[in-house]
Amino acid sequence: MKFRFLPLIAMALIGLSSCSRRITPVYTYDEPVRSEPVMESNRGNSMEASILHYVNMHRRSLGLRDLQMIEPANQQAYNHSRDMATGRASFGHDGFSQRVSNISNAIGRVSGSAENVAYGNLSAREVVDVWINSAGHRKNMEGNYNQTGIGVYSDRRGVLYFTQIFVRR
Repeated sequence: MKFRFLPLIAMALIGLSSCSRRITPVYTYDEPVRSEPVMESNRGNSMEASILHYVNMHRRSLGLRDLQMIEPANQQAYNHSRDMATGRASFGHDGFSQRVSNISNAIGRVSGSAENVAYGNLSAREVVDVWINSAGHRKNMEGNYNQTGIGVYSDRRGVLYFTQIFVRR
């Protein structure tokens, strides 16, 4: 009974956690969180693949092109989800500019980027639906991006943390 409201609380929190930037960021972060890249971010994980499937399904319904998953963005998304789940970073977008810089160092010039984060005991479909129902998250999902990275990490209690980074090259 006490967990009945957890999805509502998570939805309220993720409604505040959408971030995007153009070539020149409109904002800066005072204390970026350093995330060392992981060697393998477990792309075989069906949760990330399912999230990409539902995001691309939504984009196709609007006549938009599919996003292609790229490993440098996957690594940064995974590291951010891990850092939030383990308390190394607060829930949100601290360090976003550094994550984009790390991706740019790996793939070349990035002309636009955005990020969605969420947490809770949500399925891939549920997290994408929550993002679709949030104006800021939906704007990122429907933005002029062509590549993405997705990372999911579970905390000690089994609560999932989600990060999706959107990139335009």
